[in-house]
Amino acid sequence: MKALVTGATSGIGQSIARKLAKRGWELILTGRNEDALKEMQKTLGSGTEIIAADLARKEEVFRVYKFCQGKEVDMLVNNAGYGLFGKFDETDLEDELNMINVNITALHILTKLFLRDFKKQDHGTILNVASAAGFMSGPLMAAYYASKNYVLRLSLAIYEELRRDKSNVTITVLCPGPVATNFNNRAGVSFSVKPITADYAAEYAIHKAMTGKFFAVPGLTVRLGTWGARFLPHKMLSAIVYNIQQAKKTADGKDKALNK
Repeated sequence: MKALVTGATSGIGQSIARKLAKRGWELILTGRNEDALKEMQKTLGSGTEIIAADLARKEEVFRVYKFCQGKEVDMLVNNAGYGLFGKFDETDLEDELNMINVNITALHILTKLFLRDFKKQDHGTILNVASAAGFMSGPLMAAYYASKNYVLRLSLAIYEELRRDKSNVTITVLCPGPVATNFNNRAGVSFSVKPITADYAAEYAIHKAMTGKFFAVPGLTVRLGTWGARFLPHKMLSAIVYNIQQAKKTADGKDKALNK
């Protein structure tokens, strides 16, 4: 069995890669940091291939897909992604477009291309990493929340298409709340809800994906929160999220990029 993992050099992506390797999977890992990829390859052994790529660039996404051709990939893990914190009119447009390219465009391309391959071979697993943010709007992280809404809704639509086709291909979407990774540390933010570990999120996601479940929402508090959110008026929920996000601002008042 072989899996492609994007954003594999840190956080949830790295944890998923390590846990799959322990289960005997061969891996293709991609990320921007080639040195970190080489270190992982050294640690995980000869069954691991690497390809450094910047998924904010469409041509790099296609290069990763081409690299995987003929290698009998059985699982796609779309983990690469990051966010920007700040008011929508104040965040940097170029940074935001790059974020959309990684969070949405790259995931869209890889999901479509690998789904076609998986349907032809009548087996395969897609694991898309979204966020609990995908269930709501997010003032002060508007584009990030919107991008995770896209991941969630796209994945759900694909799930229904596969179900109607009675396909053996499965798709799972991971929607964690706060996770203790560089995504938070580099932003200088803190959370009222205790973050789960990347290892816990990864183990939970793999279990759900291997058993063909669609939703993977780790942590009872987050599951209850996402369930309860559907009963609140959209404007009220947006106001609540604004207050939560406002509390995350760094001590010096500067908004920073969030990376996962």
